[in-house]
Amino acid sequence: MTATDPALTALAQGWCALSLLHGRIEAHIERALQSGHGLSVREYSLLDVLSRQHDGEGGHLQMKQVADAVVLSQSATTRLVTRLEDRGLLSRYLCPTDRRGIYTNVSEAGLKLLEEARPTNEAALREALDAAAQNPELAPLVKAVETLRVPA
Repeated sequence: MTATDPALTALAQGWCALSLLHGRIEAHIERALQSGHGLSVREYSLLDVLSRQHDGEGGHLQMKQVADAVVLSQSATTRLVTRLEDRGLLSRYLCPTDRRGIYTNVSEAGLKLLEEARPTNEAALREALDAAAQNPELAPLVKAVETLRVPA
């Protein structure tokens, strides 16, 4: 079944096309990050999200916020954090004002790996979008992704 299958509603066709685009992009980036840096897409995403934290008010994310940002369950996110911590890419410590809270920060090694992997991620994303733009079913979605501006 393709995104233009007449048996699908317009809404379902759009969802199929979006799902196909996402799958192709993620698979392409995954291969590039794994071969170039030994990182999965989820590991890269987690490092990226956590690297944007700061020490000011609301600067550290709760595990649920991290899980939402990397599109994983809280338990899967915890396992991912543990794997990256075991590799020396993350560290955890107790919140100084609430001993129940645990913060997760990217280590120096994690920041270095993230900075090395960032150009690979960007290049793989560009390649995947360029390839998808050649598919008439995906071209409108590629254009939408390229023009999308997320508020800061």
